[in-house]
Amino acid sequence: MTVYVPRDSAARSVGADEVAALLERAGADVVRTGSRGMLWLEPLVEVATPAGRVGYGPVAPEAVDGLLAAGLLDGTAPGLGLVEDLPWMRRQQRLTFARVGVIDPLSADDHEAYGGNAGLRAALALAPADVVAEVTDSGLRGRGGAGFPTGVKWKTVLGATGPLKFVCCNADEGDSGTFADRMLIEGDPFTLIEGMTIAAHAVGASEGYVYLRSEYPDAIATLRTAIDSARGRGWLGEHVLGSDLAFDLHVRVGAGAYICGEETSMLESLEGKRGTVRPKPPIPALEGLFGKPTVVNNVLSLASVPTIMANGAAAYAALGTGRSRGTSVFQLGGNIARGGVVETAFGITLGELVDDLGGGSASGRPVRAVQVGGPLGAYLPVEQFDLPMDYEAFAAAGAMVGHGGVVVFDDTVDMAGMARFALAFCAEESCGKCTPCRVGAVRGVETIDRIRAGENRSKNLLLLEDLCELMTDGSLCAMGGLTPMPVRSAVKHFGEDFAR
Repeated sequence: MTVYVPRDSAARSVGADEVAALLERAGADVVRTGSRGMLWLEPLVEVATPAGRVGYGPVAPEAVDGLLAAGLLDGTAPGLGLVEDLPWMRRQQRLTFARVGVIDPLSADDHEAYGGNAGLRAALALAPADVVAEVTDSGLRGRGGAGFPTGVKWKTVLGATGPLKFVCCNADEGDSGTFADRMLIEGDPFTLIEGMTIAAHAVGASEGYVYLRSEYPDAIATLRTAIDSARGRGWLGEHVLGSDLAFDLHVRVGAGAYICGEETSMLESLEGKRGTVRPKPPIPALEGLFGKPTVVNNVLSLASVPTIMANGAAAYAALGTGRSRGTSVFQLGGNIARGGVVETAFGITLGELVDDLGGGSASGRPVRAVQVGGPLGAYLPVEQFDLPMDYEAFAAAGAMVGHGGVVVFDDTVDMAGMARFALAFCAEESCGKCTPCRVGAVRGVETIDRIRAGENRSKNLLLLEDLCELMTDGSLCAMGGLTPMPVRSAVKHFGEDFAR
């Protein structure tokens, strides 16, 4: 009997390796997969049956013997039912994450058996400009946070002159409450490799780099193993899939600096320098890695490309709303009952994510605030839970979708303290290159401390707003420019916390 047990870091942290070992000892054919994203059910064990995979979870190591005795290996033990029929799964439209949790992430055969490389083969049959046009027509925008149209960036690199071009994937993923990049790499690394190879063909690049944070050791090991396997299969190298494309891929490990999530800081780090922000212009598409034209996208952007090329731009663009097309991967974390990964079309509301899929707070207390878009994202009250997950709708509300992280807080949260945290985080993680960010964040922490201590609250609140305006308008990059967003939103929606 085939049994599937995740090898994702989240599952391993709660005993998945021990569960897998016990099932193997009992005679099961155990396949290690990525995680389905239902993190509250990990370790999630799935048993192959004629009707589909039956799920059991969370399965603690000490529960394995009882489940075996009850008929786990033939899928008759009482469990969750068919995994694909669980409400969490049925609400989703999985494109980027279609294979995550389903396949053995290190099996090239599994990747192809479940539709892998169809997008790459379709791309190689087209001229580079036609691939760029397809990505442009799909409406794909950067999933790293900025939301910049991917096709526009690729077209710029394609049109740049020079014999050497690069494709760089920013997998630093430093935002709090985000883990989709890690889960994709650990659960389906060949999709990222495929997406980067399509990008290389589209723009004329010959080398690619994945910049991975050192805090992700399992993802690093998985991706390096997959790259070696891809080279052996002819999916990377001198003649990719027998074509004229020559493209190779390398992993570089960062030291955990949040600022290296910014594209030019990442490029500096890749060049062996200290991770500091570069002024723009020139933009990386024209003068990027080692001064050469460079595509810089994040993991989910590049991993979305294979399905676009396999199914066509029109099919992808048919999903979503307004200028937010296709699907996005939302990550539910913080004080939430059912945390994990949800991939669905843009347009789902914040309340549907938090209350319906997430089940409200883990503490059982009322939800008071949600931060969307990482530590630089706005704090939103429950009164705005009807806000659709859409780039323009969030921008109009003074917020941002960012990398899709959704962090939940119940009614015990001190929002003045959270505003202080945003500024303290910026002071700690700033690269120090520009004064508004380097000094402004420190002065901001001091100002909030005076407000919380009751010193001239009204005057210090005005000073805090002036400081936020200066940081927004004067900072060199989004680190200092966006830090005021959580501060201003906390003052606007939770002003009473600053008056205590």
